[in-house]
Amino acid sequence: MSELNQLLLDFNYKTNFNEHDFYLSKSNFNAFNLINRWPNWDKKIVNISGEKFSGKSHLANIFRIKSKAILIKGNKIDNSIFKSLKLHESIIIDDFEECKEEKILYSIFNLIDQDNKYLLINSLNPINEIKFKLPDLASRSKNCLYTKIKNPDDELLFAIILKNFSDRQIKIEKKIINFIISRVDRSYRKIDEFIYKIDEYSLKKKKPINLKIIKEIL
Repeated sequence: MSELNQLLLDFNYKTNFNEHDFYLSKSNFNAFNLINRWPNWDKKIVNISGEKFSGKSHLANIFRIKSKAILIKGNKIDNSIFKSLKLHESIIIDDFEECKEEKILYSIFNLIDQDNKYLLINSLNPINEIKFKLPDLASRSKNCLYTKIKNPDDELLFAIILKNFSDRQIKIEKKIINFIISRVDRSYRKIDEFIYKIDEYSLKKKKPINLKIIKEIL
């Protein structure tokens, strides 16, 4: 595997969007590129889908700072939000599936069109695949730009694992990271669970992480 500085594409402008690094790879390039193309979107509504821990919220934060957007969690959406939405050119709905208020969602879609605003939607699955009860919302959900964050490739896995261990001040050899990459499930959620277990073990045992421990946890 290449050295880390060859794996992580560190753009100068990213530091203006977020204090934390965003690790770019083939898995998330299209989503990242779409965020950076704003406001030159082909459509006013963009949907980024992907597994939990795949980086959707990180991208939303980059977009929030870039566009001065208002961010709303899906489970916080009700009729009281429209006054705030009117004050912003750009809107983010994070955890889209947690909102069950289909009529309100349809009204938000209409607001985007009527007031020429921008809407970024983060969801686990593409919203045009969601079985809405409201026909009008189902129809509108199919008229968006879609991009999906794919399962992590080797480069992104290396970056995620190294960054997480570094943040936790856990020293680990490169060959052990390569061993993990060759065996861990290609799932952002599984990687997060694995790193949590490593961290938990390290805090309890206060011992260096070696290959034997990694094999046990895997």
